[in-house]
Amino acid sequence: MRLLLDVNVLIAAGNAGHADHARTLRWIAGLNRPQFLTSPITELGFVRITVANALQPNVRTAITALERWKSATKTQLVSDGLGAARLPAWANTAAKTTDGHLLALAQAHGAELATLDRGIPGALLIPA
Repeated sequence: MRLLLDVNVLIAAGNAGHADHARTLRWIAGLNRPQFLTSPITELGFVRITVANALQPNVRTAITALERWKSATKTQLVSDGLGAARLPAWANTAAKTTDGHLLALAQAHGAELATLDRGIPGALLIPA
């Protein structure tokens, strides 16, 4: 099973202080041989949000935490060559563009987008 991890999943998995940390780790533990993927957008989102919300003290520490987690889970960074023309029709507001892009990117790499966000049609919602 190939899974592109949404920013919120990366943050929850990689930060014990996140409200969905236990939920995300339970879900990961229940998977059978997953292949996790990240993208430039999801990795930059992890760094930006964890530092901005004091889950990580600074950018360098956030990058180190992300790289450590990726190494432990054998997560692969995938290239992102999709332009705006590949957005799904439902991504019709500014707030939906990144979600739409990540869903299209997952599909382009033969993966599902795994998320904690209920508002992404066609994505794999991590169970509560």
